[in-house]
Order: sequence, then C-alpha cells, then structure tokens
Amino acid sequence: MKLSIFVRGLAACALVAAAAGCQKAEDTIKIGYIDPLSGAFANVGAHGQRELQLVIEQINSRGGVLGGRKFEIVALDSKANPQEALIAFRQLVDQKVRFMFQGNSSAVAGALTEAVAKHNERNPDASVLYLNYGAVDPALTNDKCNFWHFRFDADADMKMQALTSYMAAQKSIRKVYLINQDYAFGHAVAKAAKEMLRAKRPDVQIVGDDLHPLGKIKDFAPYISKIKASGAESVVTGNWGADLALLVKASRDAGLKVDYYTYYAGIVGGPAAIGDAGIGHVKQVSMWHTNAGGKSDALVEAYRNRFPEANDDFFFLTLMHAMELLTGAIEQTQSVDPLKVAKALEGAKYDGLTGEVWIREDNHQLLQPLFVSTLRKQGEDGVKYDIERTGMGFRTDGRVEARDTVLRTTCEMQRP
Repeated sequence: MKLSIFVRGLAACALVAAAAGCQKAEDTIKIGYIDPLSGAFANVGAHGQRELQLVIEQINSRGGVLGGRKFEIVALDSKANPQEALIAFRQLVDQKVRFMFQGNSSAVAGALTEAVAKHNERNPDASVLYLNYGAVDPALTNDKCNFWHFRFDADADMKMQALTSYMAAQKSIRKVYLINQDYAFGHAVAKAAKEMLRAKRPDVQIVGDDLHPLGKIKDFAPYISKIKASGAESVVTGNWGADLALLVKASRDAGLKVDYYTYYAGIVGGPAAIGDAGIGHVKQVSMWHTNAGGKSDALVEAYRNRFPEANDDFFFLTLMHAMELLTGAIEQTQSVDPLKVAKALEGAKYDGLTGEVWIREDNHQLLQPLFVSTLRKQGEDGVKYDIERTGMGFRTDGRVEARDTVLRTTCEMQRP
C-alpha cells in the first residue's frame, strides 16, 4: 500500500512539475503570518490567524493548487512592534517562506514593506510577496508603495470617505471629537476626518483632537472627561483592539451618551466590551459584517462551526480576498515564484461574497464594496446574527460600491 501511494505521488509530480523539476505532491506552500500573538493586541492577532486558517482549509479542501499542493501557515509574533516584526520577517526568510501576511499596525506595515523591498532587491532568487490584509495607512499605497506589497483592505481615506458621506447626511451632528492612536494610521484617520467633514459639512465643529500612545493606556477616563466637557455628540476613532474596548468601556462607565463612528467596533473583543450601551450609538465602516447578507451567511456559519470555543466571528473578509486572488494567480502562472505571481495579481479580479473585487495595477490597492453599519439588537430587521454571542449585531445603514471608493494615488511604482 505504501509503495503504491509513493508511485502515484511520483506520477502526479511528473504531470504537475515536469518542466521545473519534481516536487513531492505532499509539499506544502508556506504562508507566513506576522501579527501580535502576545501583549495588548494578542486577541486580535490570534483571531486573524483563525480566520486565515479557515480560509486556507477551505481552499485545501477544494484540492489546493497546482494539482494538489496545499497551503500551510507559519505564524510568528510581531507583538505589534516594528522591530519584533522585522525579526519575524528574517525568520520567515530563513524558512524559505515566499508569501507573507500581516494586518495589524500600520507602523509594523511601514517597516515590513521597506524590509521586503530591500530584501527582494538584494535577493531576487529568494523574493517575498507581502500581502497586507488590514494595515490601512494611505501612504502604503501612495508615497511608500512598492511592487512587492499588495493591500486587500480599503485604506483609511477610502473608509473615511464612506463614513463622512454617511455622517454628512445626519443633520443632528454638530460637534465631533476625534480620538486616535498616536501612530501613522491614527494620524491618517484624524487628518482625513477633518478634511472630509470640512468639505462635506462645513457647519460641523471639530471640538477635540486627541492622540494617545498605542496599546499603553489602561484607563481612558481622563479622555472621556474631555469629550464630555467638549459637548460633542459624536466621536470619530480609528482605535482598535484593547484601545477601542477600553475607550468605550470608560465611556459607558461615565454615562457618556455619544455616537461612536469607528473603523473597528466589530473586531474581536470590541462588541463584548461595548455592551448594551452601544446599541444604536456605535457605528463602523468595514469591508463586510456578519449581517451583510447574501452569500456571506455561509462564511458566518463556517467560522462558528470551525471555532465554536472562540465565541467570536469572522471579520477580515480581506483575508479571503487575498487568499482567493493568490490562489488564482498561482494557478494562472503555474508557479509559486513571487515575481510571476505579483505580475498576475496586478489587475486581478474575482467575484467575492459581497460582489466583484479587483486590484488596481497602479498602486496594488484592492477595490471592494464598503459598508456603514450600526450596532442593534439581534432579531431586529436586518440583524440575523449577533456578534460574539452578545445578543447584538451590526445592521447595514449604507453600502458604497467598489468603483465609488477609488481615490487619487501618488504612487510611482518601480517594477523589477
């Protein structure tokens, strides 16, 4: 029996890779994953790893790629720190990993995209492709763009464009307070909010603009006191992970009644920390949410069935977009050479759960529909699923089509 399996494996190998030299049919394609697996944002990194695992298992169950090769995750801890992430990147290079995912912290993304570009220039035969599923500093696909970096989440400006268009239509909004993490992404959120609100609703006052250290604040009560004193009825924040959960918890404890306009209220840990006080008051702009409807219900159920003990829900649809497009590019080129795969990804498109998505050739930014949604009670119209078993879920307020998220780019990409 063992000999028969071995012979069949050799035959399959000859069919798949005769021109390039035989590889064992059981060899896996390693997918690097660098995100925080310890520290303040460990829950977010572990959550992303579960999501990626589910997507990879689904692709593997369909037969993988190149006649049966399967994907395998190699996960390393960034601690949400650029220096730690660079150490992890070197470890991936040493393990000959050619495809790398990262999504949490634009500061980490800025360090990684530069490191990948330099490494690939010096080592063209050992190049690495960087698949960014969640770091949304606009600079990454503008002034800091590079050929080896592809972003699958909408950038901070694209999301703010959708969010402020919704806010502009809410005539009750008069005073807005901005509070963000003090690094590239937080700065981008604050900048875009001020510029876009000024253009769309010049009557709206920005009554506060705070930046705080990333992952360092344990008690947001002093910030909540400032928000209360400002008279703001709306807060715009790009905070994520513990920084968002603790902010909203402090708001609830202080009895502050404001509407939160967020990027990441739906990310792991957020809804449970927000609690009932967020119903009708906490909003998010996202690429997807559990009640987006249509074909997406199957993904909600698949994640819950695969990880029942986690008591959380799928969030980063961008991981599915990235893996499906990567799989398509590998099949198209019949290669795992990052250079060939990267060229195939330029302009690539596929029909995702929320509609067609595609990658811009000029800056490697994915274009996809975006949703503005509000936290509501499960069972209300449009709220089939709760999130994190809280009895609350997000309901769609508006949808922005992919073509309407296109913004001008300053990217001047140098191709190898």
